[in-house]
Amino acid sequence: QVQLVESGGGLVQPGGSLRLSCKASGSIFSMYAMGWYRQAPGKQRELVATITSGGNTVHADSVKGRFTISRDNAKNTVYLQMNSLKPEDTAVYYCNGNINLLDGRIRSYWGQGTQVTVSS
Repeated sequence: QVQLVESGGGLVQPGGSLRLSCKASGSIFSMYAMGWYRQAPGKQRELVATITSGGNTVHADSVKGRFTISRDNAKNTVYLQMNSLKPEDTAVYYCNGNINLLDGRIRSYWGQGTQVTVSS
């Protein structure tokens, strides 16, 4: 099977930075499109950013110019660099990946989430 494990969350002051990582492991042949989502208390999960296997990116309007998604295919890892953080960025951040498995199937997986809290 495949696991996506996020790391890098924590408590940061407004204006600070964090870098989230999401590493895929298991029966992976390759990773297709990957993405970061977030869910704040009482709100629906929302898209933050996505990146294709070729490196094309899309960022939500709310994070454009502050967040950057990237990937390292050799390490089966996707990153989210978050700068100029605001209290409204506080949420659980989830990694999602479309994985091409060794048996040829393509499946979508979610990580367990990592908490990001922006507060003074």
